[in-house]
Amino acid sequence: AVVSTQSGHYGRDHRISSQIAAHKASKTLYSQFPKVGFWCDKLLSSKLCTDSKSQLQMTEKVTTERKAVVLKPPQKANAQAKKQVTKKPPVENAVENFLQMSVSAESKSRSLQGWVKGYPEVTPLPNTYPIKPIPGKKNNLITSALPYVNNVPHLGNIIGAVLSADCFARFCRLKNENTLYVCGTDEYGTATETKALAEGLTPQQICDKYHAIHADVYRWFNISFDYFGRTTTKQQTEIAQDIFWKVHNNGYTVAETVEQLYCGKCSKFLADRFVEGSCPFCGYEDARGDQCDKCGKLVNPTELGNPKCKVCGAAPQIKTSRHLFLDLPQFEETLGRFTAERAETKAYNNTTASITASWLKTGLKPRCITRDLKWGTPVPHPEYRGKVFYVWFDAPIGYISITANYMQDWERWWKNPDQVTLHQFMAKDNVPFHSVIFPSSLLATRDNYTLVRNLDGIDYLQYEGMKFSKSRGVGVFGDQAAATGIPSDIFRCYLLLNRPETSDTNFTWEGLAQTNNNILLNNFGNFVLRALTFCRNTFNSHVPEVTLNSDDEHFITLVNEHLGMYLTNFEGRLMGRAFESVFSISKIGNQYLQYNTPWVLAKGSAQDKARAGSVIGLAVNVAALLSVVASPYMPTIARILQEHLNLPKDRKLLVKQFVPFLKPGHSIGQPFPLFSKIDEAKVSELQQKFAGQDSGSAGPEAPSDVEALQRAIEAQGNKVRQLKTDKADPGVIQAEVKVLLDLKAKLPPELQQNNKNNKTNNKNKPQPKPQPKVQGTPAPKVTITPELAALQKQIEVQGNKVREVKAAGVEKSVIEAEVKILLDLKAKLPPELQPQPSKKEKSTDCDSALIPLLRS
Repeated sequence: AVVSTQSGHYGRDHRISSQIAAHKASKTLYSQFPKVGFWCDKLLSSKLCTDSKSQLQMTEKVTTERKAVVLKPPQKANAQAKKQVTKKPPVENAVENFLQMSVSAESKSRSLQGWVKGYPEVTPLPNTYPIKPIPGKKNNLITSALPYVNNVPHLGNIIGAVLSADCFARFCRLKNENTLYVCGTDEYGTATETKALAEGLTPQQICDKYHAIHADVYRWFNISFDYFGRTTTKQQTEIAQDIFWKVHNNGYTVAETVEQLYCGKCSKFLADRFVEGSCPFCGYEDARGDQCDKCGKLVNPTELGNPKCKVCGAAPQIKTSRHLFLDLPQFEETLGRFTAERAETKAYNNTTASITASWLKTGLKPRCITRDLKWGTPVPHPEYRGKVFYVWFDAPIGYISITANYMQDWERWWKNPDQVTLHQFMAKDNVPFHSVIFPSSLLATRDNYTLVRNLDGIDYLQYEGMKFSKSRGVGVFGDQAAATGIPSDIFRCYLLLNRPETSDTNFTWEGLAQTNNNILLNNFGNFVLRALTFCRNTFNSHVPEVTLNSDDEHFITLVNEHLGMYLTNFEGRLMGRAFESVFSISKIGNQYLQYNTPWVLAKGSAQDKARAGSVIGLAVNVAALLSVVASPYMPTIARILQEHLNLPKDRKLLVKQFVPFLKPGHSIGQPFPLFSKIDEAKVSELQQKFAGQDSGSAGPEAPSDVEALQRAIEAQGNKVRQLKTDKADPGVIQAEVKVLLDLKAKLPPELQQNNKNNKTNNKNKPQPKPQPKVQGTPAPKVTITPELAALQKQIEVQGNKVREVKAAGVEKSVIEAEVKILLDLKAKLPPELQPQPSKKEKSTDCDSALIPLLRS
């Protein structure tokens, strides 16, 4: 039977009936003996079967194994034997088959009922402008953190806010829910003034320039804003000042005289970003006056060591200035209940809930809302003329003013909590301003404002293990992505699949290529192209009638289960996990086609042809489902696929169960491949292009990147020394030495020069007089075994985790628990590798105990 099938498949000189007989025999054996089925699949798909000789060799192997299985004497039936027959074979010895995936009877019954009912009668919401809340409907108001206007967003910025919000907004629209998605550029504050100073432009010119750049970037990434605005508007001034007066008149502000840094040379108070100095927490010498880029902690300008004016370089003096503060302690109890309820219902994701809880646990303190600047929303109070609102108070109000620029009756969205659900997306550093300060400001007005319901603060995306840096050319920025030649949908898919939902993630070109080649091209694209091409070529582009058998019912149930996981994860804003369900559906779709082989059935009897029609009709409907569920991730490709399907407009909504999207006889269009391969040469080219390079204006490398590079150099140096000790092959040693030299070449010039000076000084330094030999135990040589290398890696990972929890400001008990794990790991090192703490470092304090560990 196998010989007939294979010869008929390639040779064309065997009768069709023998193929059908072979196919049926093969299917019977497949269900009883999975290992034989595995070789059948290998035979049919193997690239080795290109000539008659290789066909015969492969067929001999299959036939021999088949005889060994089929001719084996029958065994007595017992429970153990039954278990062994039905047990799924190991992955390395068998092809995973959709029939081996178990489903419950209840799930199967529910799936079949949904299929029989058919596509639900749903009227898509009309496209109206402007979009207004609809009474009795689900109304979603979606925002993403307003990007600073002073720079070009990189891929980490894009996935951190606008792309995540866009994906969720598209999902809401798929469910036929009334949805408004607004965003815009945050244009006030010192960041704009600093950029204007650097480029020799006015703040307004900077805003106009970079607002246009941001809009172009988001347009290329297909971000579906309903309105993309800005904060330098009349509406921003009016609404912010109205909120301020209500907060102030309701008794939620306090006035305090504060010490500020004043530059006598510039004749002005220095805003936080105009001051640089050493961080009071970690000692980093280039910390800003608002936050340290190394340890991530918020700082006050007056706390910096050796402060300097960023404009002129002069040392500022401390002077006093009177400011207004938002009295946050009055909202501590209310916010506590507010946060606990949202955390319990998962309306706040874990990162958001943890950060907000840490702020509440340490006790809220009054927060300054005014500052001595010119570029900002003016404070209307007569006693504070010449001051503007602090960005922490002013910027979140931008969501409201941007909506007011979109529609005149903006209060229907922002003062309508009973009918509107507010969803907000951002990176984790923005969480406190949206979970504490913004809600407190709105509560203080005593107006009926719509407060945030779902708040999604996610972790960071890194580039090839480094921080994105425009000045050093590290990473892909929004205005560079189009030049790569890779479609925006591919970037979207990879970023969303790699979304840092629970921890930091890493963008790599190899990862993007693998996602494109293995998941999109070979899995998703392969399935829909096979299904549609076969429908066009065999059934004249008309969807065949579907008559279900037990295999089809099993397949439909599996599709429904993955669709259910997709919906559950998306509702929980776990978009990466939801995307995995899309590819699970296309994967079992490929298995379904491979198992049923409609290309063979179509050449058989009328009954076989009808069966082939059922398989293809079902597969085409799965392709229609995929075009819908994939659209939040890759909207352009999904639209093209829907054009291939000629999918009716009223069938483009998301359904809760897999149902027939296309009726028998529906005519499809001309399918063609949706994806193209990204080869290794392209990956290498992009890696080199965006790896970073020296630049006269680049400035020093970020401390965290230098430290990571130095660790890599140290590890590579140890590897070279070990190879030399082991007298390895000279070619191997030379290759590793080249890797070491390449790593050293990436160091900043001043560090490279220091290394050279150290070597020169050591050569010129007078050698000490030889000392008499003293009997003693020589220092033992440490061999880096695989176990020791694994332990060192564990220590490095745990050390990074300790730094992360400290930077996040979590409670001390959590930090101490993680430090204890780190200390226990360090204790397993050989004595000669354990650092010897100095007297100053011997302390029971958690921070002090970390010093020698972090240095090592």
